[in-house]
Amino acid sequence: MSETRSDGELLRAVAADADRRAFEELYRRYAPWLTARMRSRCADAAVVDDVVQETFLAVWRGSARYREEGDVAGWLWRIGSRRLIDALRGEGARGRLRQALARLRHRDEVSAEERVLAGVEHGDLAGALVRLSPELRAVLQATVVDGLTTREAAVLLGIPPGTVKTRAMRARRQLREALA
Repeated sequence: MSETRSDGELLRAVAADADRRAFEELYRRYAPWLTARMRSRCADAAVVDDVVQETFLAVWRGSARYREEGDVAGWLWRIGSRRLIDALRGEGARGRLRQALARLRHRDEVSAEERVLAGVEHGDLAGALVRLSPELRAVLQATVVDGLTTREAAVLLGIPPGTVKTRAMRARRQLREALA
């Protein structure tokens, strides 16, 4: 039985030696998680699959560099979320993806990220987040939790960048008032 390598060891092996086994192990470890998380953002399974493949291709080719800081999952999510933004910007898929995202925003099922945000136990932050409108929570999730820029969040949410900024300000103000 072989010893399980850490994420950092796998990434170093991929970067330094183009170690295919290390890459495959990293892929098996994170591709299902990244796919599930992407599907909470985009209902088009084909686009999600392409984005996940492009994310790992960037890791394999070395165009995405890991800096031993932070967790690998967060690093992969940042790469993947930016690839998803690029896919959403694509002319052929733009209308279809906006419709899919709109359906997701109006669904009754709570996403994993929304459950995590609602489950935060720090003061009454969980309650304050739950009381925010879905539009304000979506902006906070995209800009704070996912670390997207205003422009990227605007594309993802299908709203103008100015609206992202306005909603973010409103959400922060409401959270401050609720927590004061």
